[in-house]
This record gives sequence, structure tokens and C-alpha cells, in this order.
Amino acid sequence: MLLLLHRAVVPGLRQACRLKSTPSRFCIQACSTNDSFQPQHPSLTFSGGNSSTRGWRVMGTLLGLGAVLAYHDHRCRAAQEPPHIYTREEVRSHSSPETGIWVTLGSEVFDVTEFVDLHPGGQSKLMLAAGGPLEPFWALYAVHNQPHVREILAQYKIGELSPEDKAPSTLKTSDPYADDPIRHPALKINSQRPFNAEPPLELLTENYITPNPIFFTRNHLPVPNLDPDTYRLHVVGPPGGQSLSLSLDDLYQFPKHEVTVTLQCAGNRRSEMTQFKEVRGLGWNAGAISTARWAGARLCDVLAQAGHQLSETEAHVCFEGLDSDPTGTAYGASIPLARAMDPEAEVLLAYEMNGQPLPRDHGFPVRVVVPGVVGARHVKWLGKVSVEPEESYSHWQRRDYKGFSPSVDWDTVDFDSAPSIQELPVQSAITQPKDGETIESGEVTVKGYAWSGGGRAVVRVDVSLDGGLTWQVAELDGEEQRPRKAWAWRLWQLQAPVPPGKTELNIVCKAVDDSYNVQPDTVAPIWNLRGVLSNAWHRVHVHIAP
Repeated sequence: MLLLLHRAVVPGLRQACRLKSTPSRFCIQACSTNDSFQPQHPSLTFSGGNSSTRGWRVMGTLLGLGAVLAYHDHRCRAAQEPPHIYTREEVRSHSSPETGIWVTLGSEVFDVTEFVDLHPGGQSKLMLAAGGPLEPFWALYAVHNQPHVREILAQYKIGELSPEDKAPSTLKTSDPYADDPIRHPALKINSQRPFNAEPPLELLTENYITPNPIFFTRNHLPVPNLDPDTYRLHVVGPPGGQSLSLSLDDLYQFPKHEVTVTLQCAGNRRSEMTQFKEVRGLGWNAGAISTARWAGARLCDVLAQAGHQLSETEAHVCFEGLDSDPTGTAYGASIPLARAMDPEAEVLLAYEMNGQPLPRDHGFPVRVVVPGVVGARHVKWLGKVSVEPEESYSHWQRRDYKGFSPSVDWDTVDFDSAPSIQELPVQSAITQPKDGETIESGEVTVKGYAWSGGGRAVVRVDVSLDGGLTWQVAELDGEEQRPRKAWAWRLWQLQAPVPPGKTELNIVCKAVDDSYNVQPDTVAPIWNLRGVLSNAWHRVHVHIAP
């Protein structure tokens, strides 16, 4: 028996020891990532009447340990063997659950069939790369270029591409973001690829109209570089009607309409939700909101020229951008036809921003501007407009930008059960002083912005210096707001004496709109897994200089 134990265990132990000096990357991976390989250390004490039984248990355990070590030795030996070689044609033939799902990265081949259901971005995103290279998709989403992601992928490696099998000349592996525009250095970047950034709060409310270079930027895909001379907007006509193909000059022939509109991202202030409980999404602070003077053709005028009318049944205007991923999938969104056709809603096909042609980051040459509605529906680089019986089938309309109960998690979420966000709730935030700042005693000046969706006017902003125990009413600045057409924010400020003897202040603000909607006091009851619609009281903690 001791000889059997020696033959079973010792070679395995020797092989395990050799692993420490094995240069093979695959051997290290195979022998270090298996969580089931955690050998125990049973007691070798033989005492009492059960010593014989315990001895057999020890020997059985050692035999089992030897088998495990021998298995790992087999895995490491297999990993050190020359990799299997595949052609690109073989990889392409594995593009479905039935055939297995293979992908490539560089010259390596991976069978990711078992990983598809585990992909954090969803099955459909990974299936786009099935049977082909990962590079075009990883170039879009830089989060993949991290060591832990490559470690996960390494577990699924099955071989290498044949060196003689050259990549097709049409394969685009270049950086799709290489042609993105230059941005203002003051912007606080939340993601570089795609580019998403917000202005620092201390600059945000310096002006009622946000300067173009520091207007917050929300991109989902690379920024297209479009030629204004060849640009065409395709407007699909009604059944039996005439579709339109409009150049920029054609759009200029429609009556020019101007309107001041605040745009806010659905994820504005998401970082505050994250502090309460983790969410998925960009970590926006309170700067994913800005205001501009937009000019362009009214959407209702363009739709009317294409022959569209208000419908007695539900209908939606679907927008498709000219920004797209490597598969040609474009950004899309939609709004109800009733809003699009209402002249009082002032929906624009905008070609100017603050008196200038749209900057590339903000949709040049044409974008949609939907006053009072979440920024996700203001489609940039507009390429197509159509009227459909249902809302857009875009991922960003059907599978994102929706709110859920705090009880819903990623295992139970049903995106079909919730409506797409259109009008946003009342919102306000403090832009001065900054959180953590030390201010002088005497008097404090508090500044910020307030806005509500759907054209609802902000009628009051309340400010507290003691965490919400007592309140003062702030002074509202900026343009007067029209009833039901309050498309832009109100800036506000409060000058108040610092209570004597205080060493710190807990400053809070909350806004009230003309429907008497008011912000909730905490994040807890409005938390949701995507971190959207974050509009709890905004809080800033400051210190008082001695």
C-alpha cells in the first residue's frame, strides 16, 4: 500500500513543484485557475480504536490527492504541446450554438461557446463577433483591454491561426476612434472610447448658455466625419407617399426656428447612486447637463412635406444616426408622433448650436433636438427619419434608458415591462461651493442649476445649510420661462450668513416645478440598476476656515 501511495502521490507532488518554475503561460493558467484544486491537509494522527479506519481514510485522501495532481500534470503537459492550427475558414464555420462559437484575437483562436451566456454585455453583443475577430469590437469598447479580461479569454483558447492564412485585406482593425475631434482640456472625461465627458461644475453655471467647447458630450460610438456637401437626410414617406432626400441646402429652405433648450443625460448624477449601491453605467457627476441656443427646421414642417399627418392610432417617429459599429448597427431612438407633429413642442432638426454650425461631437451636420426630453432621444448625425407603428427597435430604446424598482436586479430585470424614458423628473444641483471645499466665515454664496422635463417651469429652489433642518429660498436667474414650454434650466443663487460657531456646513438643494413635483430627499427609494433618473436632494459638505 505504501508503494502504491508513493507511485500515486509523489510524482504528482513533484510535478506540482515543477509548476513553480514552468515557463509555459498555459501551464500556469491551467494549474492556477481551477478553484476545485485546493488540496486539504488531513491529520495523520492514528490513535484510539478507530486508528485503522482513520489510516485508510488518510490513504484514500492521499490517493485522491495524487489523482488530482496527476490530472493537473496531464493538463500542463497538454498545454505545453504545440497548439492546434486552424484556418480562418474553420473559425468562420463555428458561428452558432449548434456548431460552437469561436472567435479570434490576433493569431489565437478561442472557443467561447460556454461563455456566451455569461458575457456582461449580453449574448447578442458577443454573437456579433462569432466566427470572426474580436478586434473591431474591442476597439469600440476599451474596457476589454484589461488584464483580467484577457485572463478570462485565455481559459477558452483552443489553438492558433495558420501563419499561411493571411487576414483579408478588407478586415478593418484600425482604431475607429482615431478620427475623433479634439476636445477642450477642461472637460472631465468619464470614458475615452467612446468619448463621454462633462464640464467641471465650477464652469457649468458661469454662463446661462453653455459654451460649445465645454457642453457635456455623450457618445455611444465613434464620431463620424461627414461631408456637408454630400450629406443627405432620408425622410421616409407614408404608404403610397413620397420619401424625401434632403441636403443641407434643402433643410435651409424650411423656416428657420430657434429655441433655447437644456439637454440632460439620463445618467446625470449617477455617481451618487453608485455610492449607495453599485450600478452599471458611466460615473457621471452633476455635469451631464448643458444648455444651448439651437436653430434648424421644425420636424413637424419636414414631416408634413413628406406627407405625414397625425394618426388616430399610436405611432412613433424613429431616428437613426450615421454613427455605427463595425457591423453597421447605428444609434437609434424614437419619440411619439404626437410630440413630433406638435408645433408647440418645437422639435428641431438642428444644424446650428449657439449661432455656429454644430460641432462634430454634437451631431454635425444635423441632429434632433427634442425640448423637455431625455438626451438619449436627441439623435446626432441624423441620417434617417421614419414614422412607425411601434417605437424604435434600437438597443438604446428597448434595452436601455429605462427605470426600475430598487428591488430589481440583473437576474430579474425585464426591459419590456418598463416604458422608455422620455420626459425627465425635476432636477437641481449645487455648483458652488465644491464638495470638501474650505470657505471663509461670514457669508456663503451658493450657486447651482434647476430644470424639469416636459416643459415644466421651475418655480422655486430651496437651500439648506444644515442638512435639511431649515430652509431658505434661492433667487432664480436666467430667462423667464413660458408656461408649458420651459425648455431651459434656471440658474439660481443664495447668499446667506454662516451661522456663528460652525466649523462645517451640510448644504442641500431641492427644486420644485410648476406641477409641484419635488426632488426626493435620498437616493435609496429611487435607486435602480442602471443608475438613471438620479434626482435626490443634492448635497455638498464644506468646512469653515477658523
